[in-house]
Amino acid sequence: MKLEALPVIKGEYNLQNYDEKYKQFDWVETEKEFSWSKTGKINLAYEAIDRHAESDRKDKAALLYKDDNRDETYTFDEMKNLSNQAANVLKNFGEVEKGDRVFIFMPRSPELYMALLGTIKTGAIVGPLFEAFMEGAVRDRLEDSGAKVLITTPELLPRVPVSDLPELKHIFLVGDNIEEKDNLHDFSAKLKQADTAFSIEWVNREDGLILHYTSGSTGKPKGVLHVHNAMIQHYQSAKWVLDLKENDIYWCTADPGWVTGTSYGIFGPWLTGTTNVIVGGRFKPESWYKTIQDYGVTVWYSAPTAFRMLMGAGDEIVEKYNLSSLRHVLSVGEPLNPEVVRWGMKVFNKRIHDNWWMTETGAQIISNYACMEIKPGSMGKPLPGIVAAIVDDQGNELPPHRMGNLAIKKGWPSMMHTIWNNQAKYESYFMPGGWYVSGDSAYMDEEGYFWFQGRVDDVIMTSGERVGPFEVESKLVEHPAIAEAGVIGKPDPVRGEIIKAFIALRDGYEPTEELIEEIRQFVKQGLAAHAAPREIEFRDKLPKTRSGKIMRRVLKAWELDLPTGDLSTMED
Repeated sequence: MKLEALPVIKGEYNLQNYDEKYKQFDWVETEKEFSWSKTGKINLAYEAIDRHAESDRKDKAALLYKDDNRDETYTFDEMKNLSNQAANVLKNFGEVEKGDRVFIFMPRSPELYMALLGTIKTGAIVGPLFEAFMEGAVRDRLEDSGAKVLITTPELLPRVPVSDLPELKHIFLVGDNIEEKDNLHDFSAKLKQADTAFSIEWVNREDGLILHYTSGSTGKPKGVLHVHNAMIQHYQSAKWVLDLKENDIYWCTADPGWVTGTSYGIFGPWLTGTTNVIVGGRFKPESWYKTIQDYGVTVWYSAPTAFRMLMGAGDEIVEKYNLSSLRHVLSVGEPLNPEVVRWGMKVFNKRIHDNWWMTETGAQIISNYACMEIKPGSMGKPLPGIVAAIVDDQGNELPPHRMGNLAIKKGWPSMMHTIWNNQAKYESYFMPGGWYVSGDSAYMDEEGYFWFQGRVDDVIMTSGERVGPFEVESKLVEHPAIAEAGVIGKPDPVRGEIIKAFIALRDGYEPTEELIEEIRQFVKQGLAAHAAPREIEFRDKLPKTRSGKIMRRVLKAWELDLPTGDLSTMED
């Protein structure tokens, strides 16, 4: 059921009069907010932490951390010192230099954030990995990046195929009573002993900052490199989209292994000097509501899947907690369906503001702003300073209500710098006219609102995570029982999409419930839990092109009872 447009609620928002600001804004205005505009000394970690520690925000809470065992607060001054100590550890014991790749593979904890900031202070490129990744996924990313250093935990170390990674020179373990040997270091012990003074490595705006790997429909995950210049857009979007202000308590629920968890779980809030809440451990509705109540969270950034899971837990749970501190709620990761908007208004008395961006864009691109009328189901309008359009396959702009490629005019501050080790792939994202083509299909209405229609390629969005079917298929066919595998995303009311695998077995194997569970566990242990198929269907053979490529669109058509389209390339 479609909701009517929601009128503007007047307020003292950072962004006022969207239309006027969109016409007049220039990114040079934002550059003036940074110390480097005067000093010429550039490093995102300095702007996010140190400059606040050297101001009247010195004793302001930067990080509020809580999990089942810890409840800790760190000021900006403490985060400056701790990230300096982390930088000294990496420099002195990991031989880290500017441009090296330092990967972090661990659950959310204060040490993760100290290590990430410390890495950036050395001038190295940080690479966060999702803690649920298994050996195959870890290997692919560390191998492609040529990672020199890995920071992880004793529990996750068995998933790191060290012998397959000759360029990995040092491993730091976070934990208690770590036994050091060879190039295995006790990060926690060394952190306590390290000097709190560190000479930051100043960089150029186009120097590497962070390397996030993202899945595609073909090939292995690709490394998307972002540079320090992205801080300009992280800051401005945090002010305008998140509407962060001096006294806000902000909570982004995304894991730092994904781009939302760094761009808006770390960079955006701290660049604006905002108190940032981090919660470790697994999702529990009660603990999420308790977090909002206990910390007095004012701005909350989450995902449709999380909101749907909270919906599923029932409204009576909400009534146990005082959530009156909330003033602004946002969602990202997949389209926000109107039912969630309606639920949010009912239980929080707040609108949930959807926005659109992706790993490659580095920061928010199209958003529903607090100062603007909201059309539920719409992605919103482009951030001032961003030019977005719907274009055809030749790069020609299409009129309103014509579906086409969602494209962004090249040159925004947080635009990816390259695809690691694959410049040709990077260049393939752009078409004539200077358009970056997102891979999403959408249309724009007559008032300039954008409406998402689906992925142009086959990437699966499940619970807000992007999963490449090729990566899952590749893991499936490693199983001794599987001859062929095809993977699609199947619509799901809670997760957006679930992964469904179509499998042809080798001779001598029979389809059984036991085999289904064995296959599911095989993928879970080889890649990640979110990459494991929730549904598996066995077929004698799968539709393939004459060159042998699995035709996923045909599988999807069969599954959803849709037209199969042109089958001229399918083998007999």
